[in-house]
Amino acid sequence: MLKKLGAVGIVGLLALLGGIVLIAYESLVIAGGLALVLAGLGLMVRSLIQSVLGSMGMGGMF
Repeated sequence: MLKKLGAVGIVGLLALLGGIVLIAYESLVIAGGLALVLAGLGLMVRSLIQSVLGSMGMGGMF
């Protein structure tokens, strides 16, 4: 998975995790909710990309 992200993707992932840790330092409930929202958003984007690739005949790419 990390090979597919590239250097910029890894930096973005670390920034995302750092932000959640910073929020968790202040409030665990808000950090948990934010993590769930981001995970849901990621799943929605992945599903949308799979749907678009499937409609173009490239459904098995990821």
